[in-house]
Amino acid sequence: MASFHLIRYPDRSALRYMAFDRPVLRRTGGLTFHRLLGTGRGASMTPGADLRRWALFAVWRDEAALEAFLCGSPIARRWRRAAAESWHVRLTPLSWHGRWGGRDPFAADLPGGRDRFAAGFPGGGRDSLAAVGFPGGREGPVAVLTRASIRPARLLAFYRAVPSVDRELLGQPGCLASLGAGEWPLARQATFSLWRDEADVRRFAYRGNVHRDVIGRVRRDGWYAEELFARFAPYGSEGTWNGTDPLAG
Repeated sequence: MASFHLIRYPDRSALRYMAFDRPVLRRTGGLTFHRLLGTGRGASMTPGADLRRWALFAVWRDEAALEAFLCGSPIARRWRRAAAESWHVRLTPLSWHGRWGGRDPFAADLPGGRDRFAAGFPGGGRDSLAAVGFPGGREGPVAVLTRASIRPARLLAFYRAVPSVDRELLGQPGCLASLGAGEWPLARQATFSLWRDEADVRRFAYRGNVHRDVIGRVRRDGWYAEELFARFAPYGSEGTWNGTDPLAG
């Protein structure tokens, strides 16, 4: 299982927390994979950063390990004490494609599931929808995580393409919330988004003209050195993201 945590601090003191949190997370029992992420402003993937808002993406051995972290970790205690706003969601991996830092973060969750899914976000997507892990019949909200290491020679092309894809994304009625994030300025970027259902994800991934054009350029010109696209069933959300829980109701 996985979890995503979005924390907003009242000031830029969050910068020092990032450095202090890394060794604590490395020692956290049952945490099999994690990334601390800075975030962009609002829902954007543009280069500007929100230095008060940070995220943690984590993969856990089981639900008990996550509960132990939330109840006993000094990181979680600080979130409760010092954060101006926080939002947390539990995630069941459904399917995924690719690597993050040379690893498959979800190898233990779905045996044989690696490479079953390639989301159609910037850089993702395949010609056949049947090949990318959108099984029919599942209802309810979907969370999508995309992550890429952008080749230095392709950074300019990537960031020139971002504003038009952002506008298309924000115009999707089925997108409940989204943000751009990164573990390293400019070159290692990620997105996390919540959708009303799988049909809305498909509509954006494969029917948006701007987005489809960008996908073609990414593949043709080799923008990414490494990429990961994953789809989840979100559950157990708590707290607020920009004042509301986007999964409420």
